[in-house]
Amino acid sequence: MTRFLFLIPLVLSLLWLAYLNINGWTIKQGLKGFLYIAIFSGAIAAFYTILMFITGR
Repeated sequence: MTRFLFLIPLVLSLLWLAYLNINGWTIKQGLKGFLYIAIFSGAIAAFYTILMFITGR
């Protein structure tokens, strides 16, 4: 399960990019969305890292 966690930011970024293209916006206009995706993905990674240290795996 954890080996596929890299797909979360990849899929979210691709969906966001598709949304921007459909609505005719540039990547520069949607940069804030990519920042939110990075923060969300970082929080998930931090959570799983803490869980690994707590459980001793």
